Amino acid sequence: MGGSSTGLPDIVAVNNDAGIMLTIEAKSGTSDILYVPQDQIERCIVVRNMFGIYPQRHIILAFKFMNKKRFRRKNQTVYESRRLIEYYKVADVVTGMKVIPTIIKCTYDGKTYAIHKNRTTSLKMPDYAMPFQKLVHRVNVIAPLTKPAS
Repeated sequence: MGGSSTGLPDIVAVNNDAGIMLTIEAKSGTSDILYVPQDQIERCIVVRNMFGIYPQRHIILAFKFMNKKRFRRKNQTVYESRRLIEYYKVADVVTGMKVIPTIIKCTYDGKTYAIHKNRTTSLKMPDYAMPFQKLVHRVNVIAPLTKPAS
């Protein structure tokens, strides 16, 4: 059951030990752009503001671009393979705005924009490192030392 049917964000996650609360709105799709409408942004703000007991409260917009891109070609729906990409953007900047954007959009390359009254502006939102994300470690392999021949 998504947040839209309940009037809540998709996910509300807390870490009581660390004093962290996340309100998360999640979007996924096969296009190059994903959108979060104003009412869903407002829900995240309302829930975030309800829980002042948490010292760290963040609004996270989660975007998942599926590994198949869908587009129309000659009146047919066609799918093309691509890399699956996920972004977790900290959208706390919206809490300080006088007017909440009508839509926030994220592009496949991770850039975010605010749309208000048919005007699009760049919206800088930092990435949030989710605890379940795998870190990629580079390991340098060094050939074992060999003893010089005597």
